[in-house]
Amino acid sequence: MQNRYFPTTTWQNVAPATMNMDTEKLLELETTVKSEYSNINGILVGRNGYIVFEKYFHGFEPADTYHITSVTKSLLSALIGIAINKGYIENIDQLVLDFFPEYIPENDNPQKHEVTLRHLLTMTAPYSFEDWHEPFEKLCASEDWIKYTLDMLGENGSLGVFKYSSAGAHLLSAILTRSTGKTAREFANEHLFAPTGMKTIPAYEIKTFDFENLFGKKLQGWAYDPSGNSTGGWGLKLTLQDMARFGLLYLNNGTWNKNQIIPEEWIKASIALNSNKYGYLWWLFKEKEVFAYAAMGDGGNIICCIPEKNMVVAIASEFIMNPRDRWTLIKEHIIPTVKE
Repeated sequence: MQNRYFPTTTWQNVAPATMNMDTEKLLELETTVKSEYSNINGILVGRNGYIVFEKYFHGFEPADTYHITSVTKSLLSALIGIAINKGYIENIDQLVLDFFPEYIPENDNPQKHEVTLRHLLTMTAPYSFEDWHEPFEKLCASEDWIKYTLDMLGENGSLGVFKYSSAGAHLLSAILTRSTGKTAREFANEHLFAPTGMKTIPAYEIKTFDFENLFGKKLQGWAYDPSGNSTGGWGLKLTLQDMARFGLLYLNNGTWNKNQIIPEEWIKASIALNSNKYGYLWWLFKEKEVFAYAAMGDGGNIICCIPEKNMVVAIASEFIMNPRDRWTLIKEHIIPTVKE
């Protein structure tokens, strides 16, 4: 469904009833968040392009930015799609090692030579670590994140089998930079953020590549590795409204106020259902008659799009271990607010 209204510098709030939503049920959402999802700092619900619910907690305000953790991956996916459309990258079936001709493998596993951008985008590249036990700290401690990741790539596991990796997403950021001559931050500012009214992100200096600067309280803007590549798997800070703007862009098949920002074909491929329930760095949900896709990150950060309801939900959260599931919150307390 294409919207007629798109927010410019400001985003219009409307009464839920005007969007055929149950006002009382939506107001109960605030109570639910406070009692059951205490680490949520902000939540925004948009329908038909308008904001129908926007609340902040723990002293946060609309101008504040939040580390969106692995939600960063989905924005990077969009940037890859834009780069392909503009001719910087040929296609997603290009071999990863072709972008790093200087790399000389120490252990030359044949699988390493078969990994493509498609494998990185769908999390189906093999790595040496066990599922969900990626050595994140070792990556961050490395002086050369690209060599470290390429050394892991293709080692153990099977090509084509799902294995979640932030390091693999970081390779995509480096590939984007090698192809365009711009960091992901710079490329996003020009081709994604500015055209949609999202705040562009200035450069911030990182003096020490430790947890606090790369992930914690000292993080600013968009983090980068020691070689200058914007972090691909995490490390981006956005306002809650800008998170929702990105979701609205996807709901409108990449179009923003009659301008095609992301190719429609890329978005359709990115959210096509499959057995892994994971598209091009997007999580996919199908329950009963409801289909949704979401950019999800540690701590409970999420941008969730529900096309059938023309709805986007953005949630910014304080990082904690094992937060309550955001999809459960959305399907039980937000989607039912839409009147049939």
